[in-house]
Amino acid sequence: MLHAEDEEITPDVEEGVVSIRITEPARKVGYTVGDILARDITLEIKHPYKLIDTSLPIVGYEKRYRGQKIGIDLSSIHHVKTEHDASTTHHIRLAYQVFTNNVVAKHAALPQEYVKLIKDGKVVKYRIPSWDFAISPLSIFGAVKIEYDMSPFRGPLLLHAEQEQQRLYAFSAVLAVSLLGLLYILGTRSWLPRMGRPFARAYRDLRKLAQTPAPTAQTLQLAVSRLHKAFNITAGQGVFADNIDMLIAMKPGFAIVRDDIAVFFQLSRQVFFEPGASHQAGNDPMQWLLQFCRRCRDCERGLKPDTRKLAHNLARNKVQA
Repeated sequence: MLHAEDEEITPDVEEGVVSIRITEPARKVGYTVGDILARDITLEIKHPYKLIDTSLPIVGYEKRYRGQKIGIDLSSIHHVKTEHDASTTHHIRLAYQVFTNNVVAKHAALPQEYVKLIKDGKVVKYRIPSWDFAISPLSIFGAVKIEYDMSPFRGPLLLHAEQEQQRLYAFSAVLAVSLLGLLYILGTRSWLPRMGRPFARAYRDLRKLAQTPAPTAQTLQLAVSRLHKAFNITAGQGVFADNIDMLIAMKPGFAIVRDDIAVFFQLSRQVFFEPGASHQAGNDPMQWLLQFCRRCRDCERGLKPDTRKLAHNLARNKVQA
């Protein structure tokens, strides 16, 4: 350990011989009597200079400033040396303990330390810089207004947002799944699983037909024919009014729209064969076909279709009849 007279006599080491890295304590404020502050110091000393181990700080030595004890004591030291081809690395951990207190927060510092190096019998010194911090009182003396206590030693007042971030990630995941489910239910494209099946393609075609300014009888015939094609592809054979049960047996998911399928074949007979035949597809058959095709699309996707509108139309037609 160097004393004042030694510091004045021993010359400083040449620049570039020693490189230093220091990891200081995590905060600069909030320390009270009894707390321990640790500094991790890494010194890389180029050959042929060597560190004199006896010059390392001495445990229990209480530092002084202008002859007065500063209340900072070195409580422990840990030193590990690693040899390299052109240099030696010294990992030094210094643990200091606070032995002072005050009625108000006061400035303090982990003291600067001097270590000795030797080369060809010549001794030089290297200074490890000090580190400033603040010691807090054990109890508050008087009233404290935070706006007047903005010490540079006080770090920014941070809010911990870990829980909020986790909730945000969870809600984002739920939103993503919900949007994907909504896209799957309402989507008209074919790039998702089960979205390129016969009624999905038919629904896209019927939407285009329904957008014509004034649908004609020919437009209605095209729409009905398109649905016939979807039924035939789904069943793998021709589907008619007298073998609907066969379709339901092959595709049980369509059982929920069985009555609507019967209405569709009534409408088909009226469109192609018997203009005077009655049906329960309402006053706007094109819109009814579009809704019906959408529900058949939901059935082939394994979803439960919303049949409320069709049921409402059927009930209204029965009342009118």
